[in-house]
Amino acid sequence: MDAALALAEHGALDWLALECLAERTIALAQLRRRRAPDSGFDPKLQRRIAALLPIVSRTGTRIVTNMGAANPMAAGRAVIDIARQLGIDVRVAVVTGDDVLAALPLDAFAMEAHRPLSSYGPLVSANAYLGAEAILPAIESGANVIITGRVADPSLFVAPIVHWYGWALDEWNRVAAATTVGHLLECAGQLCGGYFADPGRKDVPDMANLGFPYAEVDSDGVATLAKVEGTGGCITLATAKEQLLYEVTDPCAYLTPDVSADFSTITLKQVGKDRVRVEGARAHRRPEQLKVSVGYMAGFVGEGEIGYAGPNANARAELAAKTVQARLEGRFEELRIDLIGSSSLHGRAFDSTASAYEVRLRVAGRARTAEDAAIIGDEVEALYTNGPAGGGGARRYVHEQVGIVSTMIDRESVRPCVTLMEREAHGEVV
Repeated sequence: MDAALALAEHGALDWLALECLAERTIALAQLRRRRAPDSGFDPKLQRRIAALLPIVSRTGTRIVTNMGAANPMAAGRAVIDIARQLGIDVRVAVVTGDDVLAALPLDAFAMEAHRPLSSYGPLVSANAYLGAEAILPAIESGANVIITGRVADPSLFVAPIVHWYGWALDEWNRVAAATTVGHLLECAGQLCGGYFADPGRKDVPDMANLGFPYAEVDSDGVATLAKVEGTGGCITLATAKEQLLYEVTDPCAYLTPDVSADFSTITLKQVGKDRVRVEGARAHRRPEQLKVSVGYMAGFVGEGEIGYAGPNANARAELAAKTVQARLEGRFEELRIDLIGSSSLHGRAFDSTASAYEVRLRVAGRARTAEDAAIIGDEVEALYTNGPAGGGGARRYVHEQVGIVSTMIDRESVRPCVTLMEREAHGEVV
């Protein structure tokens, strides 16, 4: 939170975006809402809003965030409650309509495996990626805090920029420029050297105090990326280029609900210390359909871990792995065994001369019930006295798992809605 607070306090911002959703998090939020109807929004919302609201009420900065996750209305009520406790007047606009579970045909095909959705486990969520068009009415309401559920990450930034300059949503190149800004800012610290640093090769100063970036955007969509003076990290051509290509499948056709953006025409220029100018994005029309993230019940995952250290640790861990594999043979449809410190990330060790001094065996498998999943932890724990010498630090876990696939839906099937909530000195009006 310290980097966001620094932005709010010293960034002289018109807008502060809190982008807090990933593909899996909204499905997990749907599970929380099923267990407790008033939950389902980001569990850190209260802490973040309570810290930021006193600052932005003084500076006039407006907040836009997707922390509503699976329950934006409850998130809006939580903000009103925080404002009441702090004695701060606030207007909240809640954007809903991304939940399309009831409208999604089960014979629709998942993009990943071209299988119908009905062939997966019970569906728990289906959230369409809304765009700037859904957010703009909330902005036009004058709300101080705008809360959404599933929207495309860049759209949180596109909507304020489009509104500020009065652009039309079919001015494709300008919308592509705003999309570029959103894509560069959405992962916050990554633009300032987070997920970039590689000591001795790509050094980043003062990572313990890593700052978050902001963008100064002009009426043509030309943006200058910067960070608050005195914060750690750096904004360079290298950090900007890495973030520009981050999670982009096709740089010539980066698809969002707002536009098909062409990043291949972008130019970047270092214009000062921690200042990079970005311009030149081009675009095609927006896609005809919206992407939908679908969550389904994928059973239970059982895990077990145990560590081996000292001379011959790798060989002892391999023996432990073979022992557990033989014990569990044929009992799980999916079983994964990794040697953390040797082969877990790339599937095998690429340096044949390396002999790890510390290795941790991890066994994981999927089962239909929690009881069956727990068997994995039983077998790994048994290695204490029934396995190779020197095993220690055994741990075991069982957790319910939500799987994620994607599909498409016609725009006409998605109906965004904005609800206003207001906390005033003399009470509340909803």
